Amino acid sequence: MERYICIHGHFYQPPRENPWIEELEIQDSAYPYHDWNERITAECYAPNSASRLMDGTGKIIKIRNNYAHMSFNFGPTLLLWMEKNQPEAYRRIIESDRLSCERFSGHGSALAQAYNHIIMPLANTRDKRTQVIWGIRDFRKRFGRDPEGMWLPETAMDIGTLDIIAEQGIKFTLLAPWQAKEVRKLSDAGEWDSGEWQNVEGGRVDPTTAYLCNLPSGRRITLFFYEGSLSYAIASAGLLKSGTEMANRLVSAFSGERDWPQLVHIANDGESYGHHHQFGDMALAACMHHIEENNLARITNYGEFLEMNPPTHEVRVAENTSWSCIHGVERWRSDCGCNSGKFPHWNQKWRGPLRDALDELRDHLIPAYKHNIRDYLKDPWGTRDDYIEVVLDRSPENVEEFFRAHALRELTTQEKSRVLKLLEVQRLAMAMYTSCGWFYDEVSGLETVQVLCYAAKAIQRAEEVFGYSLEQNFIDDLKKIPSNYDSDGAAVYRRMVVPVKVDLSRVGAHYVISSLFEECPEHQQIYKYTVDTEKYDRVKTGKFSLATGQAYIRSVVTWDEVHKSFAALHFGDHNLNAGLRDFISNEAYLSMRQEIGTAFERGDVAESLQLMFKHFGPHNYTLYHLFRDEQRRIIEKILEMTHSGIEAAYRQIYELNSPVMNFLSSLNIPIPTSALIAAEHIVNLDIKRTLSTEDVDMERLERLLQEAYRWVLSLDKTVIGYTFSLWLSRTMARLVEAPMEIPLMERIIRAAQIMQPLSLEMNLWEAQNDCFSLKESLYNEMREKATKGDTFSGKWTETFRSLADYFGVKTE
Repeated sequence: MERYICIHGHFYQPPRENPWIEELEIQDSAYPYHDWNERITAECYAPNSASRLMDGTGKIIKIRNNYAHMSFNFGPTLLLWMEKNQPEAYRRIIESDRLSCERFSGHGSALAQAYNHIIMPLANTRDKRTQVIWGIRDFRKRFGRDPEGMWLPETAMDIGTLDIIAEQGIKFTLLAPWQAKEVRKLSDAGEWDSGEWQNVEGGRVDPTTAYLCNLPSGRRITLFFYEGSLSYAIASAGLLKSGTEMANRLVSAFSGERDWPQLVHIANDGESYGHHHQFGDMALAACMHHIEENNLARITNYGEFLEMNPPTHEVRVAENTSWSCIHGVERWRSDCGCNSGKFPHWNQKWRGPLRDALDELRDHLIPAYKHNIRDYLKDPWGTRDDYIEVVLDRSPENVEEFFRAHALRELTTQEKSRVLKLLEVQRLAMAMYTSCGWFYDEVSGLETVQVLCYAAKAIQRAEEVFGYSLEQNFIDDLKKIPSNYDSDGAAVYRRMVVPVKVDLSRVGAHYVISSLFEECPEHQQIYKYTVDTEKYDRVKTGKFSLATGQAYIRSVVTWDEVHKSFAALHFGDHNLNAGLRDFISNEAYLSMRQEIGTAFERGDVAESLQLMFKHFGPHNYTLYHLFRDEQRRIIEKILEMTHSGIEAAYRQIYELNSPVMNFLSSLNIPIPTSALIAAEHIVNLDIKRTLSTEDVDMERLERLLQEAYRWVLSLDKTVIGYTFSLWLSRTMARLVEAPMEIPLMERIIRAAQIMQPLSLEMNLWEAQNDCFSLKESLYNEMREKATKGDTFSGKWTETFRSLADYFGVKTE
């Protein structure tokens, strides 16, 4: 019988964006990358689109697109981030699905996913349907086709969920083996036999075939149950150390006792292939290559297998189960015992009260939504289902088209803003159920704080429409949540959620404070907001600055707009104060500007601050209120003088003492610690600066490294490796554009030789791709010319061999 293998990767990251600006802010724990999404893209998502196959000597002999040969799904919110922030990786993933369609008989390998990664059995029916519809619409917009299959978050399911995905045209989904309850063989006519069901609970279902699940509504859906032990071995038992071993283990799951076409298939978090396990993508590529080259099985995807091998068995499922909780779906509503294992003395008694608090909030929002939107829309819930079209494209033209399709009548701008706020309330009321909020150990964990932020923003938007606040009731419910760290959930909310809340005034404050340090264009976009400057004046006296003006601040998401007047005073270093208030009149503005300006010109800081309070009251802001990335940039600017002073002092010590340090080193006499500290600071700084230029000064780089070796300096290899990787990527990209530039190749080789002794941990993925591309497109041609006596081609071929040798690309 035929043998098939399918490998599924579930690629997903917990949402980490600031919900108020809808952008991922800098995360220090991801250093030297900006954030964890960026880091994991570099380690996993990008490499799997061009993974290396190596020969026995460790040379790259082929580059393989893993996505085009496997089954995969990406979380919609992750793709939303990737489309904007990592467009090349995003493009490769989308292209991979098209390639897989060509490879697998017209069946693409990408699966859709329920949109917000919520635990579907714990959601109400309306939210389940919207999540499925949003997942399908998002998929269709990105991949340009309808999905055949859908990944259910945590594979959590009940009959209602299966019925909804079948209703929406989904043909199949993937479950864990212990989610099957009973099976029986279908008759030759494709109907069920009248015989007894066979109990397969506890993971005893045969995973090598597809199963038909007949639903109470009369609908049907096909279910695949992945091979559990093999999937675990890849995630947690070291199977990704060897691609050949992984292939052999997969093939060993076939059985000669089965008389049907067998599908051996596994499912894991896609991050196993490169992030959780370094170079896991290469093991995956080697595994699939070994299977294909040795004709051990046919690699397929679920859509193709299903077309060729319709279900021969029917299944009944164990409802309210998942792949990541042995207690079903209790991990997302109770202290079931499932946790990370890092804090054995902690409990998760907070999970149930957290879900109760969010359910209570949601159940308040539903009738209020219906009541407040009924005068504007033809179908409130149908409109919510279609709102994903706005989430994916917030251009004014698209939003207007959305209103033309759904509004009962022509709406005013204010009414449109009201409707958008109500739809945002509903979007956030689903986002606050993201499964990660319950998955880990503590209510004050980042993932749980994230869902609390979604809830806080939903409350904020609701208050703007309803005219009353649900926040105190919500906080009262949070008081019932125990914490292993804080006193209760309400304390977590006050400490970690309230300070990050944003309104249009805070956006305005961000703009005003930033304008003290940067040029201030008349129109600018700040994340999901726009600022249009009506008036702006900045006066500078010494290191003091005063900015005053008027601006319109608008939300791109809700079309809400305010007109503000402002003043900001910077009196050196980190000391600044900004005030905003609703615009009253030109007379009031001019009065404020004159009073504060007069005091400022006299150099009277105390009176200037008193006048700021007089005109703006408690509505004042400091550096604390800047969004994090801009806050870092501004602080760097403020500290430039401090850094310059420190650098000048260290550089003086370094330059004055270098001869003595060389002399002491030659005599093996310890160098004074103070001199070493200065030298380490300057040498690390100069190496980074040298590598940050396009045309690296090789002699200077070599001299700096010689000093580091001679004086046994501690080098920041993380930063140096990251910076050198970027230089190699940039320079190889230049070489691709000008491949005949032998001197450029020689510069790359020289830099590599200089840096080689450091044994840096680098990401050479992009540079190796370019090197391999040149090898495939030009090397054989140039070598052929060289054999015929062409001198230039001979020099090019010889130089390229050295380059390829450094990047580990096989040329012969």
